[in-house]
Amino acid sequence: MTSWLRTYGSVPLCLLLFCLVVAVCTQHSSASDSVCWSPSITSCKECLRRGPQCAWCFKEDFLDGAVASQRCDLPVKLLRRGCEPEFMEQSEVKVEVNATTSSTQVSPQDISVTLRPGSQASVVVAVKQLKRYPVDLYYLVDVSASMQENLDHLKTVGVALSLRMTEHSSDLQLGFGSFVDKPVSPYINVHPSKISNPCSDYEIRCRPAHGFHHVLGMTGNISEFTRVIKRQRISGNMDTPEGGLDALLQAAVCQRDLGWRPEAKRLLLLMTDQPSHLALDSRVAGIVTPNDGLCHLENNVYTGSTRQDHPSVGQLSDKLLENHMYLIFAVEKQQYKWYEALVHLLPGSYLGKLGLFQAPNLIELVVDAYKKLLSEVSVSVSVEDKAVSRYWVSVSPLCPNGSTAKDQSCSGVQPDQTVYFNITIGMHSCPDNGEDEDVKVVVRPVGYNESTVVRIHSKCACSCGSTRRCNDESQSPCRETQGSTNQEQRPQNGLIQNSDRDSNWNCRADGSDMDCSGRGVCDCGRCLCDETRLGTVYGKYCERDDFSCPYEGGLICGGRGVCVSGECVCEDGWTGDSCGCPVSTATCQSANGLICSGQGSCVCGKCVCDDPRQTGDFCERCPACQSTCQSYWKCVDCHLSHGLTQKEAGHCNSTCESLVGYRDDVLGQAGEKWIQCMYISNDSCRYRFQTSSQSGQTQLHISTRAECASNSRLVGTFLCVCALTVLCGMVVVAVSRLLLQKRNLTPGGAAEVTVYHCTGKDLSYIPTSNEKTVTYRRESPPDRPVEMHIQDSKMPRGDPWQY
Repeated sequence: MTSWLRTYGSVPLCLLLFCLVVAVCTQHSSASDSVCWSPSITSCKECLRRGPQCAWCFKEDFLDGAVASQRCDLPVKLLRRGCEPEFMEQSEVKVEVNATTSSTQVSPQDISVTLRPGSQASVVVAVKQLKRYPVDLYYLVDVSASMQENLDHLKTVGVALSLRMTEHSSDLQLGFGSFVDKPVSPYINVHPSKISNPCSDYEIRCRPAHGFHHVLGMTGNISEFTRVIKRQRISGNMDTPEGGLDALLQAAVCQRDLGWRPEAKRLLLLMTDQPSHLALDSRVAGIVTPNDGLCHLENNVYTGSTRQDHPSVGQLSDKLLENHMYLIFAVEKQQYKWYEALVHLLPGSYLGKLGLFQAPNLIELVVDAYKKLLSEVSVSVSVEDKAVSRYWVSVSPLCPNGSTAKDQSCSGVQPDQTVYFNITIGMHSCPDNGEDEDVKVVVRPVGYNESTVVRIHSKCACSCGSTRRCNDESQSPCRETQGSTNQEQRPQNGLIQNSDRDSNWNCRADGSDMDCSGRGVCDCGRCLCDETRLGTVYGKYCERDDFSCPYEGGLICGGRGVCVSGECVCEDGWTGDSCGCPVSTATCQSANGLICSGQGSCVCGKCVCDDPRQTGDFCERCPACQSTCQSYWKCVDCHLSHGLTQKEAGHCNSTCESLVGYRDDVLGQAGEKWIQCMYISNDSCRYRFQTSSQSGQTQLHISTRAECASNSRLVGTFLCVCALTVLCGMVVVAVSRLLLQKRNLTPGGAAEVTVYHCTGKDLSYIPTSNEKTVTYRRESPPDRPVEMHIQDSKMPRGDPWQY
């Protein structure tokens, strides 16, 4: 670090940071421009895998001689290079809704979507809550020995629950089943005497242990439900956990055996005082076969209990969703924590904590769970297992109150309200074989007997129009010919070389002695042009490129077009050799809405004035035009001679080229666009007029008010000025005189006169023919000024000079 500072310490830090920012921005810009293009792309499939924004041009003569990778780019760039939209193979996303199927709760029920790798599509699924549903409630009860007292409380539940549920359901049916655990060691005692009666040690007659026993199918006969409950006996097992999950899966998938109604809300209530076994627990009993998730009931008894493992939590969750089940756990408070963790993994499940399994508590639990489960609406989205790794799904619900829930569900939904789910499905990649495939995605609202099926058709192959030829390297006719004839022509190497030499002439332009203009190689009679960092070289003979165009601002074609054959093909809205001129004239439009104020034309986004004297961005100013007043004098004089009336104005059409109007006062319209002028007529009257050329045509406004003056008024004005001038002069002289006299006075009030005598002077300098008085004054000292008066009178020449 120290050496770095020593080396670059003299470089300003801001300059280094600026260079770093420029480098990063340049790299980002280049990356965004080449998101589709890559030199490694050789086929249409590879191109479309770059992203949904990429396209492949399969036009046969597109960029003759260019490498295959140049056919892959953004559609807008391919279009500028001469590839029409009908020759582009690009990602397409289609969403079609089958409106023929109708439903009351979930809509739509059938949607078709077409995707390509990297693309995504969104569909909206509406789930509506109805007012009253028929309800099927199945009691799945743990009948191990510890549940004896709890089983007795169920005998009075049926009638009371039926009466309570009439407030929420139009039709209630009840069913009943029991479970203990897998009837194998070490879960039960396998001694022959214990198998038939696990409670023989206590001299109690118990029923044998079982994985699941379906006792009573769905029925509205509450008396029958009560009678069946009274006949139930307990059983027994060895370990603490029970086989609850095993029994739950069978109760969910054996719909026909249990009598689940398709139109009803299905509630599955599990009652137990112990935790449940999970998947892989059966290995201690030697059971290693995974649970297949199918129904295995024979004579209402689960026959797969001793052959299959317990289901996993994920498997149970899927089966509950597929069969539209709401799951309610009624457990004692000692096991609440264990089942609390399980509920979070099972959509549409509810956990109730009971101190005692008494009838009132069970009834409240069922009613509260039913209202809570129905008021919470959520969906589960499943993708076929074969394609689950190639797709992604996101769910965004819109609740009736207008909020967007973060946990993919809406709570507090009331009857007749609708929840909308925005389902976005995206495609990562194609199958390994690269072929098209059809995948089914199922959107299941939890607890509803209706669902939405999204049928996805993935497009991985390229159709490339009616010819089915993509013109990529995988379909090169030369490669196919060489591949099929290599074995046949191997002995004739000399002939092959001669044939190749002859085919090279197809790679030379007329008059050229170089293959492919020296910018490519000849392969099978066709030029494969070189790749360069400057741009793309293409053409039949590699004679064209996309970098020999004018630059502007350091960018080829100003960054507003592409270079094709040495000429810029500009983007929409731009023109010019380097795409530097906007097509729009908006930049030349002045405030009055005219182009260049009507005084010029818009050239390359800037105003060019018709009159060289006009200036400004919009030719709105003309300082030199102020001297043009004299050019309108003839026109004004013509209108004055005809009395400034509209009837006679037509006589001056030949004299005036401008549009003339009359105004009482032209000063009221003064402004930057009006030039104020004046004309003096023969009768010495002045007429004001103004001219303007802002609207594209010269306008002339003449004031009808003449400013005239009479001769007598002029003479009077002259005499007054003269009299005032004389009066002012006299006043100035008098004031000056008074000031001089005041300064000549001494402090005592009298003037002091001093006489000087002069002798020995040259008499030739003494004047003899006149008389003069000369006064000299000394200002200092200021408090005593001194004046000297010399009086020169006429005297004979021979007389002496005296003061």
